[in-house]
Amino acid sequence: MALVSDLTTKVLFETEKGYSYQCDLTNSIIINFIDTVSSYKIHDFLIFQRKVNSVDILDMLYDLSDHADAQLIETTKRNFSRNLTICEIVQLRELLNGTKFTLNLHSMLCNIGNVALI
Repeated sequence: MALVSDLTTKVLFETEKGYSYQCDLTNSIIINFIDTVSSYKIHDFLIFQRKVNSVDILDMLYDLSDHADAQLIETTKRNFSRNLTICEIVQLRELLNGTKFTLNLHSMLCNIGNVALI
């Protein structure tokens, strides 16, 4: 894997707890979150992002039982499997949503550029 310094121009989104970048060789999105690195094809990334967004944070906050303090977050292909606290889920959401926003923005800019050329 390339050094982090080599990735600075390819980073899609970065937060305090992690960053994401696109690997052109494997055509995948790499997520580095709290020292856990996972790789996703775009379709799998979108499924993972929706799964993390579907976690009911308010339900976890109002549930006073000990088991509600954390939730196991897994992907279908076992790229990511961690028991995350409420704060970590919110931080992962921020990273994934920021990455998706960056990908959508890049896609829109490319489409506008292609329309202008025609």
